[in-house]
Amino acid sequence: MKHFCIFVALLILPISLFSQVDQIVGKWKTVDDKTGDNFSIVEIYKGSNGLYYGKIAKMLVGPSGQVCDKCEGEDHNKPLEGLVIIRNMKAIDGELREGQVLDPESGKFYYGKIYLKEGRFVLRGSLDKRGFLGRNQTWIKAN
Repeated sequence: MKHFCIFVALLILPISLFSQVDQIVGKWKTVDDKTGDNFSIVEIYKGSNGLYYGKIAKMLVGPSGQVCDKCEGEDHNKPLEGLVIIRNMKAIDGELREGQVLDPESGKFYYGKIYLKEGRFVLRGSLDKRGFLGRNQTWIKAN
C-alpha cells in the first residue's frame, strides 16, 4: 500500500506542476511599479518550439503608436503593441525559467523567471541567472 501511495504521488506531482504553467498562459495586466497604474496587457503563450513567450497585446497608457526607441537590433523602433518582451522560457517545476525579459523602457534584456504566487503573476527580472540581482513585478489576470 505504501508503494502505491508513493506511485500515485509521483504521478500527480508532474500534472500539478504542469497545470501551474497552464495558469500562467493567458493575458495579464502589467502594473507600473511607481504609480500602481495598469500599464499594458501582456499575452503569455506557448510557441511551436515548446518554449513560452509574452508579447504586449495592448498599451493602456500613452499615445497610440508608441515604439521601442531604446531597443537594439531587430526590435529597434518596433511598435510596443505586438513586441515580444518575454522570450524562450522553459517550463521547469511549475515555473517558466531560463529565458529573457526585455524592458522596453531601457531596451535591455534580463534573465527571467515567472511563477504564480497567491493567484498573481510574478515576473523576476535579474542581471544574473540565479536571480539574486534583480526585482519582481506582480501582474494581475486580465479579463
